[in-house]
Amino acid sequence: MLEKYPGKVRLLFKNFPLRNHKLARPAAMAALAAENQGRFWEYHDKVFANYRNISEKMLSDTARELGLNMAKFEKDRKDIKTNNIINRDLQEGNRIGVRGTPTVFINGKRLGQRSLEAFSTAIEAELETGSSP
Repeated sequence: MLEKYPGKVRLLFKNFPLRNHKLARPAAMAALAAENQGRFWEYHDKVFANYRNISEKMLSDTARELGLNMAKFEKDRKDIKTNNIINRDLQEGNRIGVRGTPTVFINGKRLGQRSLEAFSTAIEAELETGSSP
């Protein structure tokens, strides 16, 4: 959608680690630590592609694979500031009714279906009303 609507849409990612997944929060903390080194999406995509095999070792191995500064990565993923970002995102998600992941909103409206067609339809509707997604 970013390529299809250049300059008209933006992507905003929020963390919402599920309580029933014991390594969801550590994975979110690690992804934010990778973001501090400019590698959030690469890190996120690698971990998400192997979400069934998430372990503490896998989180560290993924950072190594990406060539992250490991001392900074380990420090940042345990930092209270990183934890606070996740807590803030969780509070916002709870407030707006997020119950699972991924949940997608376009201009504050929950997207029920996550197909490319549904994305395009919702974005087109917003652009027609003059709203900027």
